[in-house]
Amino acid sequence: MNNFEKKSVMKDKVCIITGASSGIGKALAFELAGYKAKLVLAARNEKELEELKPQLEKLGAEVMVVKTDVSIEADCKNLIEQTITRFHSIDVLINNAGISMRAIFEDVELSVLKRLMDTNFWGTVYCTKYALPYLLASKGSVTGVSSIAGYKGLPGRTGYSASKFAMQGFLEVLRIENLKKDLHVLIACPGFTASNIRNTALAKDGSMQGESPRDEDKMMTAAEVAKHIVNAIRKRKNKIILTSMGKMTVTLNKFFPKFMDKMVYGHMAKEPNSPIK
Repeated sequence: MNNFEKKSVMKDKVCIITGASSGIGKALAFELAGYKAKLVLAARNEKELEELKPQLEKLGAEVMVVKTDVSIEADCKNLIEQTITRFHSIDVLINNAGISMRAIFEDVELSVLKRLMDTNFWGTVYCTKYALPYLLASKGSVTGVSSIAGYKGLPGRTGYSASKFAMQGFLEVLRIENLKKDLHVLIACPGFTASNIRNTALAKDGSMQGESPRDEDKMMTAAEVAKHIVNAIRKRKNKIILTSMGKMTVTLNKFFPKFMDKMVYGHMAKEPNSPIK
């Protein structure tokens, strides 16, 4: 398949992206705009979405903005209804909206874990539930942007790992239930990515962590992640695990889980100001 044919596969497809105002979500919007898709951008920050809109339209995309907090069921329902009113169908739903955290369970307030589950897990469930009839009609694609933390529990990220494990279990069952209905379900697991998710990660009291504790120059960029995800959607893959460290972590954990517990502990403990002692 040549480049023109690759691009034509996604041309005019109606694609919803949650968490589209920054990071991987923003990069996905630009990647899909290059395919001249019809984009529905969802995020809490409507101003940033509106600023993105003309940039994406210059690339040939038709763009719609819907202010959405995915932790609120009514917002997710409205997102799908607004999409159908405008475009009359849905081909791709990318559940990308997410928040992270950095605190050990002993210290963290339970409200922090609830916020993570409401956004990362329930946001995926709400959007997928309301979009499903239209995705089944179009034989479309559901994507969950998960994490290596959905395969291996990361110390200091109890809520984040729990939400990603839950997301992956939900999406796996969704795929199996719809095996005979041609619904495509992708679980995409980036490794550490140069995005703002760590800058907005929650501390033990629910306040924002602030500056990322990691050197982002050594990470995969959000644009690279977006290319991999769109390519996997186009090829209707079941899952992708990105970065060599991510692939190694998942593989070794299958065979040497106790060893990987120690490795992950040591790795996370080396972060600046790590809550892991």
